[in-house]
Formats: sequence, structure tokens, C-alpha cells
Amino acid sequence: MKFRGHETFFIRKGWLTKGMKYVKKNAAVFVSKEEKPMDVLGIGSNMVKSLRYWMQIAGITEERKSGKRVQFFTEIGELIYKYDRYIEEQGTLALLQYKLANNKDEATAWYYFFNHFKVQEFTKDDFINNIKTWLVMEDESVTVAERSLQDDFNCIVNTYLPRYKISSKYISPENNIACPLGELGLIDYVNRENKIYRKNIVAADQIPPQIAWALILSKHEGQTEISLDKLLNEDGSIGRAFNMDIVTLLMILRRIEKMGSLKIVRTAGLDVVRVLRAETAIENIEAYYKEIWEEQKVDG
Repeated sequence: MKFRGHETFFIRKGWLTKGMKYVKKNAAVFVSKEEKPMDVLGIGSNMVKSLRYWMQIAGITEERKSGKRVQFFTEIGELIYKYDRYIEEQGTLALLQYKLANNKDEATAWYYFFNHFKVQEFTKDDFINNIKTWLVMEDESVTVAERSLQDDFNCIVNTYLPRYKISSKYISPENNIACPLGELGLIDYVNRENKIYRKNIVAADQIPPQIAWALILSKHEGQTEISLDKLLNEDGSIGRAFNMDIVTLLMILRRIEKMGSLKIVRTAGLDVVRVLRAETAIENIEAYYKEIWEEQKVDG
């Protein structure tokens, strides 16, 4: 389990683009002794640590477990770099969010928030008290400083709460930079003055069907039937990662059904989707980007 790996910095707009650019040039950019990472990336030392962390947690890069800790692109990272290096597409945001919400080992607070924190309206104290209880149940030997839990909570809120909803008197101009994932709108205020928040359900049209299907396949690889309950409620499910209710899930599944990839079965006491084609998550992700690429070429 890991807490506060972000050094208190949420993903700033342009950060992942910058990270991909320089990793492509030099896989050792974050650990280079020949060139100072701060000078190359143009950010402070703590921000360098934060960006290095986010590149991996977002599923764009990986580091070798031994030897020189260079970064290399994942399959998804290669596709994002090739087709959407400026992180502009809804499908890219969905991919990043799903990776972030389901990394129990390296982004534990995010994993807990989306998979186990069932409170719809909450305060910071609600989150901290609940995650402490969960941690004891998971592993009594784990000790986490309360400050780290507070910093993780603040970072979660700043990741998803659109910056325009935060009063300018609370943030300095240099920090008034939105996180791309704020476009998903997964957190909102109930009462800004009292800092009471709520989880929002993602809008169904914010997750393109090919990407939604890829996320489902990545979780349920090789299965021919998947229950709706698992898609909605199981740890690591698409439903948990995006705060879905059954209505939103079914809207997304119907769009995937039109692609011919699955069939929704809600008869004879069944509530399942049947997989109709043998295909992989990465095939669907690549198809999504190629389709956008072709559309942009036509428009251009």
C-alpha cells in the first residue's frame, strides 16, 4: 500500500504530455545524472517526483524493478502517445481514470475511494475515519500518518472537482491549473462553505463504447458471461471506477451491444452480458484511436 506518492500535487494539465515527450527522448529522464530532471522538465524537485509517480499510476509508463529505474511505455501509453499525446479525448480520460481508481498497491487512497468508500455525501473527516477502519481490516500492521491521509483526500478532491467551482480566494494563481480528469465531474460540492462533497455519476456519453468495452475486457478477460452486478459493484469494475448506477451502466452496455461485441440478457432470471466476439482490450483501444485519427484526417 502506498500513500502520498503524489507529493501533494494532482495531475496538472500538460504534465502527462510533457512526461511522455521527455520519456520518449530519454527513458532515464527522471533519474538521469548527466542532465538534471528539474532543468529538463522545467519543474521543481517535488513536482518531478510527482510526475514520475503519475506517469506510472496513470498506466502510461512502467519502471523496471531492478537496475536503472528507467521508464518505458506500456501498450496503452504507446497508443496515447501516438494518437492523443495532448490528452484531449474522452476515451483517454476514461483510460487514465480506470487505471488510477484500481491501483491498490500504489494509489491506495484512490482505490479505496472508488471501490470501498460507499458514502455518497461526505467530508474529509468521513473519508479519513472510514479509510482508517478499512486499513485495520485489510492489515493491522499497516500504519499510515493522518497527514498522509489528509493529503491524499485533498489530492483526490482537487483531481476531480472542476477548478472553476473552487473560489479563487482559496487558491493561488500558480496553482489555478485544472486536472484533465476534472472533466469527468466525479466529485462536486454539496456545500462549499462547509466543505461537504458528493460523488457524481459519470455521464454515459463520457465513456466511448469501445473504451468501455476495453475496460470490461481488461477486468473480465476470457469470460463468456459477466453478471451486471459484477460490472456495477465488484472491486475493480467499470461501475466502481466511474460511480455508476444501473441506468448509466445499461446505457453504456447498449452502445457496446450496437457494436456487436456483446448481448444484454435480462430474461429467464438472468442479468448478464454475453460476450459475442473474441477480442482484446488493447484491440478495442487501438480501434478507438484509429477511428478518431481517420475522422481528423477527413476533417483536416
